[in-house]
Amino acid sequence: MAAAGDGGHGVPPAVAVLMAAAVLLAAASTMVAGQEEHDDDPGSSSPCARRPVVFAFGDSNTDTGGVAAGLGYYFPLPEGRAFFRRSTGRLCDGRLVIDYLCESLNMSYLSPYLEALGSDFTGGANFAISGSSTLPRTVAFALHVQVQQFLHFKQRSLDLVARGGSAPVDADGFRNALYLIDIGQNDLSAAFGSRAPYDDIVHQRIPAVISEIKDAIMNLYYNGAKNFWVHGTGPLGCLPQKLAAPRADDGDLDDNGCLKTLNDGAYEFNTQLCAVCDEMRAQLRGATIVYTDVLLIKYDLIANHTAYGFEEPLMACCGYGGPPYNYNANVSCLAPGFRVCEDGAKFVSWDGVHYTDAANAVVAAKMLSGQFSTPNLPFHYFCK
Repeated sequence: MAAAGDGGHGVPPAVAVLMAAAVLLAAASTMVAGQEEHDDDPGSSSPCARRPVVFAFGDSNTDTGGVAAGLGYYFPLPEGRAFFRRSTGRLCDGRLVIDYLCESLNMSYLSPYLEALGSDFTGGANFAISGSSTLPRTVAFALHVQVQQFLHFKQRSLDLVARGGSAPVDADGFRNALYLIDIGQNDLSAAFGSRAPYDDIVHQRIPAVISEIKDAIMNLYYNGAKNFWVHGTGPLGCLPQKLAAPRADDGDLDDNGCLKTLNDGAYEFNTQLCAVCDEMRAQLRGATIVYTDVLLIKYDLIANHTAYGFEEPLMACCGYGGPPYNYNANVSCLAPGFRVCEDGAKFVSWDGVHYTDAANAVVAAKMLSGQFSTPNLPFHYFCK
């Protein structure tokens, strides 16, 4: 691919060690293919001293089947082919980052809140919905709607316990749970898609989105939550979807073939989000708010893809059009006429927007290292 490459970046020894760990996790992930459930009770292989409970909020990067359940969508194979080998409602050939994070705790994958059949909420629930954003609030399943759904879930659970019944999560479970928030990519994409001036995006659109995320965290906090794990957004300018859009020339491409303007916007988004997390950390008594730099993690994967075992950093495995991006807005993955690669493990991008199971394994490993988080805490800090 002419637009891709390693960019000539040197790799410091500490980063090389982390790369090796990430590659090992990715390799190990292929060895457990077919294993879909994990023991809900923390055992010898779990870093947790008590049963972990996780509540997730966000968009398609975290949606484990919510939009499929909520809107009746069906995502057949090749979605899920690399691990589940069946449709799960995930926009991926296998596991998402949230799935790998749950595996690290030896807990079951999170059931979508909207899934009526076969759900298990003893380890928490997933409120993330594909296509979600923070604004406008009128959009279906916007972040504030997801928070309201959680509050309804919590109230119903506590009401059941108060009446002598049983609920999947009790008061202690809600109090000690981890609240994971991963949203903003769709907001940022829409802002750039509107062709608004860059300064307006940075000084108006992004602050409005960050304010919504802050409001969600504050709302959860004042309703008893104290442990938060907040994801920054990824390198928007490295998505095949964005790279395949018509452009006058390649002047906006960086050394690794990504769009500089979009990535600059993502960097500004994360800078503002990190600052708000710092502010709330100092303001909210008893709260632990961990911010994770997803852009740094994913851009490193793109820039040094060969070190992680990938061949195609900027081309979609599932799509249409062939090199360099294999993405066509009119023939997306699963659309009539789409084509899919033989080995998704060689690709970073699954469908032009979402990452492959193999790429998500690397991203999760780097998150779990704690080196990209502020403060530098392990993912299991909330259940020790």
